[in-house]
Amino acid sequence: MMKNYYSILGVTPDSSDAEIKLAYRHLARKYHPDVNPYGTSKFKDITEAYEVLSDPKKKINYDTINGFFKSSPKKEEKSDSYKKDQYSYNKYSTSNKKADFKYKKEEAAKKFNTFFDNLSKKQDKKDTITPQNGKDIIEEISITLKESVNGTQRVINVMHASECPNCFGRKFINGTKCKFCDGTGEKIEHKKINVKIPKNVKNGTKLRIAKEGSAGKDGGKNGDLYLKIKIEPNSRISFEGNDVVYNVPINPFEAVLGGSITIPSFNEKLSLKIPANTHSGQKFRLAGQGIDKNGKIGDMIVIVHIEIPCSLSDDEIRLYEKLKKISSQNIRENLLNE
Repeated sequence: MMKNYYSILGVTPDSSDAEIKLAYRHLARKYHPDVNPYGTSKFKDITEAYEVLSDPKKKINYDTINGFFKSSPKKEEKSDSYKKDQYSYNKYSTSNKKADFKYKKEEAAKKFNTFFDNLSKKQDKKDTITPQNGKDIIEEISITLKESVNGTQRVINVMHASECPNCFGRKFINGTKCKFCDGTGEKIEHKKINVKIPKNVKNGTKLRIAKEGSAGKDGGKNGDLYLKIKIEPNSRISFEGNDVVYNVPINPFEAVLGGSITIPSFNEKLSLKIPANTHSGQKFRLAGQGIDKNGKIGDMIVIVHIEIPCSLSDDEIRLYEKLKKISSQNIRENLLNE
């Protein structure tokens, strides 16, 4: 036997449509999830019962299967003369009654068979519903070059969709669009997720976070969340395998006089000795200062570039003017012979 919908709503098979509707409204207000957080299961049963008992066709089918019938009204007493006439009629129509009863019995059997056939078809259709897995979500996340080498963490906001707790995904309640989800059948919320980005991650890498995608339907699994890594470009640094190629600017006096310069690196500041008369574009190798991949550490290749500072002091300008006056070498003299 199915659930007793009359008992759930606190009514009887003799209750009118208005009484059933009134009972439903009273219980719905009492057990609605917004009012009673522990009434979700009860509210679902109440809604299910009302959907059947408020629909004439569904109600007839439900009553027929479960043996619910209205109480028979009391018949008025007939006069003696009517009883005599009725007796006389019954005496000569017994055979007709038997035939009529047999016919009605056969018709009832046909209706029962048809009903159960339809019910079976509906159940078969329900059983063949294929679970739908939720769709994957792809989000792009930007990190710096230093973060790509050393690893980092990010807190991201992801939009999640789940079944509406008010209409349970039906989109409508009593023929009216659900106000909670605006008829979408889904509850939309933003979820914060703490993501750890590993060391030495490459540009375009996709990090998979299981079951944080869109919700599945009909028992299907949730989709996954994929974070596509975008490394912010750095004009001075590039990679060649495990080696780091670093374009470093130096002052003209550093190139001429030489000396030690400090280079900011990913984990620490490195010291590099520049010899006197260093040319722009000259390369220097710092062993073991590259990227650690698969247990192998590369080198850092430093390419120096002589650059003039953007702003010079008056004293610096005067010194350059003095240098111009005393300089005697033409550095462009042999360009065509090189």
